[in-house]
Amino acid sequence: MYLRDLGNEALAAMLARPVRSALTTLGTVLGITTLVITLGVAATAGNQIVGRFDELVATAITVEVPEADVPLVGWNSVEEVTRLRGVTSAAALAESKDSANLSVRSNRLVDPTRVTDQTLTVLAATPGLPDAARGRMVAGRFFDRGHLDRKDHVVVLGDQAAEMLGVTRLDKAPAVFIGDRAYTVIGILGDLRRERNLSTAVLVPPTIGRQFGLKDVTRVLINTSLGAADLIARQAPTALSPGNGDSLQVIAPPTPTKARDGVQDDVNGLFLILGLVSLVVGAVGIANVTLVTVMERITEIGLRRALGAARRHVAAQFLLESTLIGLTGGVIGASLGIVAVVAISAAKQWTPVLDLTLALTAPLAGALVGLLAGLYPSLRAARMEPVDALR
Repeated sequence: MYLRDLGNEALAAMLARPVRSALTTLGTVLGITTLVITLGVAATAGNQIVGRFDELVATAITVEVPEADVPLVGWNSVEEVTRLRGVTSAAALAESKDSANLSVRSNRLVDPTRVTDQTLTVLAATPGLPDAARGRMVAGRFFDRGHLDRKDHVVVLGDQAAEMLGVTRLDKAPAVFIGDRAYTVIGILGDLRRERNLSTAVLVPPTIGRQFGLKDVTRVLINTSLGAADLIARQAPTALSPGNGDSLQVIAPPTPTKARDGVQDDVNGLFLILGLVSLVVGAVGIANVTLVTVMERITEIGLRRALGAARRHVAAQFLLESTLIGLTGGVIGASLGIVAVVAISAAKQWTPVLDLTLALTAPLAGALVGLLAGLYPSLRAARMEPVDALR
């Protein structure tokens, strides 16, 4: 009976001043809403970041091949890697210090008097390079097995290299000169999402790469299905160089789970601080309004004490009032926060990540804030003497 009466008194006191109660509740609403939004958006953004990581980085493997008296990896070894289950594309590259700064010039047929001379890197590559580098042919085509077998003098330019050399069209079979020998440009490679340095390079088939000191494979690019990177990282060295796999250096992506946890912790930590600051602001507002309410109701407190109410009864009433204000703000704030997270995710075309525990504990957090905020005002009300209060 006592608890029911106490609850009715606290509720009546709140409803007696609806505007003030609403404004007081607004502080908690803003604090809880901010907390739910920040944590919800942090979880959603962290999941989105890791999703991008999984899509691109977590499926990319690079195998570095050291120099040796006997080649450790042959040009045809890439075919063995592509047979591994989980490999989506692979290509071998050869690069040497001698080929890093070769003079490349173009002589366009439309204007024989204009010659563009550039210092570019020349690389030898296998036909699967566009897929392995996650790029596309913006013009022409990449050289294939037929070009290799015939030892055709053809090259493919990176899109920036083509721009520097003034090669914009391939319909008239433009040529570039590396040294004194002409090579027909059959394609332009661009939109690279991996190995972007290839955009400024000149790519040649391995069969003519020997002329530039590009005899041995120095690097192998491998792309895998999502989740297969760890397994392929262990199998690739053996497939590329049976018996010498330990000599190869495999650069594999870190475990996505660790990356996800790291991103999640960092983002959550930042936004949690912002949410707590908002909660503190709300708590200060509740404490301030509750204290003002106590000062305004001094006569009421004195009358209650004179009629036999104990100190604990007065303290409990004001504590319950502030707790109800915090609980109400918590419920409203949690609801608004969840709606905001879903709306932000929809606007960004993200998949919202909502923590059910957060949604359930947010109202309790609001009640706790109200309880703590009302401690001092309720104790001050309880300490009042009936005679002093009535006077």
